[in-house]
Amino acid sequence: MHTFSLMNNALLRALKIIFFGFLTWLIPFIAAMFFYTPGGELVIDIFTFKTIMIIVSSLCATVLLVLLFLSIFNNFLKEGIIIGVSWLILNWLLDVLILLPMNGMDMTTYFSQIGLRYLVIPVTAIGFGFIIEKKVSHFHDIMNAEKRAPVRKER
Repeated sequence: MHTFSLMNNALLRALKIIFFGFLTWLIPFIAAMFFYTPGGELVIDIFTFKTIMIIVSSLCATVLLVLLFLSIFNNFLKEGIIIGVSWLILNWLLDVLILLPMNGMDMTTYFSQIGLRYLVIPVTAIGFGFIIEKKVSHFHDIMNAEKRAPVRKER
């Protein structure tokens, strides 16, 4: 029974990571649609559009990372690596399956103009995991030091 519960929790955790990763792709994709005409023409300057998309993507990923890390209680760096790499691969895969056929971009152009920007995802997720791991470790060190400190008797 206990093993089933652990497997169930691991499955739910994996599904949550995948779903949130999908949202890191979907939300900016939907936001981008507002900047195109029905005929596929961009209605604002390309550099303004790219800047807006970077901001939307960063905000989305940050909020989703915060929500995920609030439900993680240990192995923060490991979880950051898992989340970051999973989301990176998922975003690349969704772009290859959906975005590239829509815009007809070749892989070299895609990676130079869009794909490399997704590396921000694992950098941010791993950064979250690293800093939380350090803070928790520092907190535990302080708590352990206080437990070992000799008790002073007052006169």
